[in-house]
Amino acid sequence: MQSFLHDPLFGLTLTIAAYVSAKAIHKRLRWLHPILGSSAIILVVLVVLGFPVRDFQGEVGMLTTLLGPATVALGVPIYKHRALIRERLATVTVSVLAGSVTGIVSAGLLVFLARGSHEVLLSMLPKSVSSPIGIEISKALGGAPELSVMFSVITGVLGGVFGPAFLYKTGLRDPVAMGLAMGSAAHGFGTARSLQESETAGSFSALAMGLSGIVTSLLFVPIYIWLGR
Repeated sequence: MQSFLHDPLFGLTLTIAAYVSAKAIHKRLRWLHPILGSSAIILVVLVVLGFPVRDFQGEVGMLTTLLGPATVALGVPIYKHRALIRERLATVTVSVLAGSVTGIVSAGLLVFLARGSHEVLLSMLPKSVSSPIGIEISKALGGAPELSVMFSVITGVLGGVFGPAFLYKTGLRDPVAMGLAMGSAAHGFGTARSLQESETAGSFSALAMGLSGIVTSLLFVPIYIWLGR
């Protein structure tokens, strides 16, 4: 047992097994997102075995490197629907701008209502963009990158789990509108969920996720200047 724990494949095996198990659980408990389920399984196993988290992170580094190619692969559905994207370009522009502004304003409002600290505010403002972008924005503003990652993941998971149901409740059925809403509000998690709905929704969600990252970064420029950083 000890020899297996020290095997470089331990972390990789645990991660894959946890995700497969979480996917199976998700079929019965639709509200439990596989990311949350697999994270809980991994955490319990590491605590029970007394395995250092730092060592585990080092072993799963190979999976982390796949994030880049996976993100680039989202360009495939975007390319396939390029004609429809050109046709709905005005809708895309307005949706991304509105989504980016709403994401920032809603974050500030939540922190204000919760009477959070200044550091929490700066860390939560970029919650609606993917973690890599959010981390850099948080660093520039003087926030805590660790908190930004947490807020980004929570936002993505909540959007991925409850987003489609909420949109359907409002009577929204257009895959383009759904994709733009999910990508702007819930970045990668929302895009993954949109792809389950339809390829059209997934392509517009991926486009919105990428454009929202750019627009949100630009919107933070005046905030950065105002803070005097």
